[in-house]
Amino acid sequence: MKHVIKADGTRQPYDRYRVMRTARNYGVPDDYVIEVAAEVERHLYDGIRTRDVLRMIHTYARKYQPGVEGRTNVRRAIGMLSPKPDFELYVRALLKGSGYEVEEGRILKGRCGEHEVDAIARKDGITYFVEVKHHHNHHRMTGLDEGRIARAIVEDVQEGYKSGRNHFTIDKAMIVCNTKLSAHAKQYAACWDIKHIGWDNPKEENIASMVANRRLCPITLIKGVNARMRKRLVNAGIVTVGQLLGESPDVVAEKSGIPVEEIRFLADRAKKLEP
Repeated sequence: MKHVIKADGTRQPYDRYRVMRTARNYGVPDDYVIEVAAEVERHLYDGIRTRDVLRMIHTYARKYQPGVEGRTNVRRAIGMLSPKPDFELYVRALLKGSGYEVEEGRILKGRCGEHEVDAIARKDGITYFVEVKHHHNHHRMTGLDEGRIARAIVEDVQEGYKSGRNHFTIDKAMIVCNTKLSAHAKQYAACWDIKHIGWDNPKEENIASMVANRRLCPITLIKGVNARMRKRLVNAGIVTVGQLLGESPDVVAEKSGIPVEEIRFLADRAKKLEP
C-alpha cells in the first residue's frame, strides 16, 4: 500500500476516493473522475506529498474541465473575505443555497448567561445555532476550541429554555469554517453530535462540494474585485457570484455605489466562471 505525506508531515494511506472527490469538486463530470484517478495512480509512489498529488489532479482534470483553474482558486478567494461581516454573510448565503432556512444571528439566553450567535439555520426539522470561523490562511487547521464552546452553548441554551428564561431553543450546534479540521476537532464534533462543516468535511456536505455550484462562490473569485469593491458589495448584501448576477447591473450599482460600467465588467467576468 502506498502512502502520502500531508502538509503537517504525517503519513496516511493513499485514498482513491479522495482523488475522485477532489476531481469532482473541480467540476470534472462523474464519468471522467475515475480517469483522473487512474492518471494520478500511474505516477504515484510511496511517500509522495499531498501537494504533488493535488498538482497532478489539477493537471489531469483540465483535460475534462477547462474551468478548473478558477475552481482551484476558490479557497484562496474565501480566505480574502474579512471575518466580519463578509464571511458571516457568505456562510448564510452558502447554507441558504444548500437548502437551509437561514435567519440572522441573535442573542440566545441560557440558564447561566447570554450567547450571541452568528445565524440560525433549519433543515430536516432540526434547528441549529451557527458559529462561523474564518482564517485568512486557508492552509491553517481549525482545532478543538470552537467545538468545546459550541457544546457549552447548546447545554446552557437548552437549560435556559427548560427554566423559562428563553422561549426559543435549538437542537444542535453548527460550526462552519473555511479550512480543514484537525483530527481532534473531527473526533470531538462527532462524539458530541456537533455539525462541523469545513473545507472538505463532512464528506456529504462540505464547503468544497457546496461551491461546486459556481453561483455560490464568493465575489472575491471574480478577477477585478478589489478591496474597495468588495466592501461596497458586501455592504449591499452581495457576497456570492449568484447574488451579483441575480440583479441587473443598474440595481447593483445603485445599491453598492459602484459605477454601473464597473458592475457590467464584473458581471461579464462572473458569467465566465459558470460551467
